[in-house]
Amino acid sequence: MSGSTGRPLGRRTFVVGSAAAAGAAALAGPLAGSAAAAGFGWSDDGSDYVVDTGASLVFKVSKTNGDLTSLVYKGTEYQGYGGKNSHVESGLGTSTVTIAQSGPTILVSVVYGTLRHYYAARSGENNVYLWTDKADSSVTATRYIVRVKAGLFPNDEPDSYTYAPTVIESADVFAKSDGQTRAKHYSKLRVMDYDCIGWTTGGVGLWIVRSNHEKASGGPFYRSLLRHQSADGGGLYEILYYGENQTEPERYGLQGPYVIALTDGGAPSSSLYPGTLTTSWADSLGISGYVAASGRGRVAGVGITGRDTAYPYTVGLANSAAQYWGPARSSDGYFSIAGVLPGTYTLTVFKGELAVSTSSVTVSAGATTTLNTIAVPSSNDPSNATAIWRINNWDGTPGGFKNADLMTYAHPSDVRAASWTGNVVVGSGTETSAFPCYLWKDVNSGIIVYFKLTAAQAAAAHTLRIGVTTAYANGRPQVVVNDTWTSAVPSPPAQPSTRSLTVGSYRGNNHTFSYSVPASAWLTDTSAYNTLKIYVASGSGTTSYLSAGTSIDAIDLLT
Repeated sequence: MSGSTGRPLGRRTFVVGSAAAAGAAALAGPLAGSAAAAGFGWSDDGSDYVVDTGASLVFKVSKTNGDLTSLVYKGTEYQGYGGKNSHVESGLGTSTVTIAQSGPTILVSVVYGTLRHYYAARSGENNVYLWTDKADSSVTATRYIVRVKAGLFPNDEPDSYTYAPTVIESADVFAKSDGQTRAKHYSKLRVMDYDCIGWTTGGVGLWIVRSNHEKASGGPFYRSLLRHQSADGGGLYEILYYGENQTEPERYGLQGPYVIALTDGGAPSSSLYPGTLTTSWADSLGISGYVAASGRGRVAGVGITGRDTAYPYTVGLANSAAQYWGPARSSDGYFSIAGVLPGTYTLTVFKGELAVSTSSVTVSAGATTTLNTIAVPSSNDPSNATAIWRINNWDGTPGGFKNADLMTYAHPSDVRAASWTGNVVVGSGTETSAFPCYLWKDVNSGIIVYFKLTAAQAAAAHTLRIGVTTAYANGRPQVVVNDTWTSAVPSPPAQPSTRSLTVGSYRGNNHTFSYSVPASAWLTDTSAYNTLKIYVASGSGTTSYLSAGTSIDAIDLLT
């Protein structure tokens, strides 16, 4: 998410630390041909397999547990902080680890119970390719973390622990002395917004290029851990499954390749990026769960009508086994999603992050499923309903509301946050920017919206709608009109059960609450302001920003 309004814009190809060097040439990228570079090969030092890529990178993998124990680039050791290795989860334990070379490719295979993990090196490249195949729930494996030695990449990004010594929530959210907050959760980015994450000094870059996330969960708008840096070192993540504010069950199967890429300071070659990377060289390596390009299909759509051209549209595919997504072209809604595993998927069209159309599509190996123009019904976009007044527009995000953009990389208590209280006057021109993106039972429940009605409007019943994007501890809005009419407490919709609003994520399950307000509730004096008080109802949660709360998408009163 970028821009002052917090509305989703374009995809970011990379994210760097505070010392980025513009224009530095990347050293990462697949090589053409099959000749091995000088020095390419592997050896056994007794405790580790030592892999020399024949370029500037030498790495070691433990023969005992499959940890990455050394990552030396141009003679400098980058691996390790706090005495820890890089590994799946927090380390797999005793495993069966083997190594094999096939021409210009070296593959290290790690077997731990039902889990299979792989490291691959290509001759002449400064990359480590990784795959992780989690077959079932018998093994905890939700991430791969590259642990980097302290002091190599100075950094104080929003997802950094550095200089944030005071714990303010759950031992993983911190405050600096100046009141700014830091946590490893605060990535700013949705999955669809980035291809790689890492740091650079200007002369050296260390990156993880993400996989296509086909076996991850949460969809294109999901936010999860990407990196963190603290006094004892830094961590780069490829998240295999992240539980915070998660909307979907865990998927099982092979994830990858994702790539550890070392460069001379610039971003990795775009040829490594998901959707671009080709790995035909891995087709015959025997990687568990691996499906070659020939075993995949594509979905292409002629276009999408009924769009609001002020917003980007995304098309997602999902079933219990896999997920994919791609942008719809702004001019006509054309889309193409390639590399899809065979199967039947729910196809969802999103306006911003709001689902406005769903259908079913079947994908076959080696084939393209071409869809005719998708027409989004007018009634599926709540913005098309005629309203007496509306605060914000409906796009499935709180973008545009007060503090919305900040909340993707800061705690609500952050000194940079504007006051969470304060009432709103419809027609003032500031009603959206003055309305807080989040409401909590303990913080700002009972916020007041002031508005006027004409005599004809005051003589009729109306429907009030409040759209939400997620909720914490079953927080949901109950409304009071003019201190005389009170709505029933609505039932809570299905939402994630973990923290959300305090860990940089508003992405849950979009839901619209509707309240039928009788004509008797309105003031008949057309010069007077009606009042709408919005309370947060729930018996759950604790206190302050961990009391029951919810994130707001839009509020309107319909004619």
